[in-house]
Amino acid sequence: MTWLLTALAIGACAGLLGALCGVGGGIVMVPAFVMLLGLSQKHAVATSLAVIVPMAVVSSLRYAQSGLIDWRIAAAAATGSIITAYFGTEVMKSMSNLALTRLFGAVVILFGIKMLFFTKA
Repeated sequence: MTWLLTALAIGACAGLLGALCGVGGGIVMVPAFVMLLGLSQKHAVATSLAVIVPMAVVSSLRYAQSGLIDWRIAAAAATGSIITAYFGTEVMKSMSNLALTRLFGAVVILFGIKMLFFTKA
């Protein structure tokens, strides 16, 4: 039962941050699934992606109602992400959990530094 409450709390945090900042899946759920629920990095990534689908649908519908989505960019980015996600899953399955964890950490740090110090107001 503890895992259920923990998973609900992780989902709530991810949903809030996803709606506010466009993050939540990778940034919140993956580390939380690993540290709090004991999933391997690979299982955390895959589980996070399964959660992102319904979360993204709900958020997208709400933002579409407000006219906040640029559908041209969304369609182009979705096309690119669908194609590369197909191949990326094979790459991820071939990586060790340690290598995947390090890659994830490096990406989060690099984007964090860029956003904190090199983003125009």
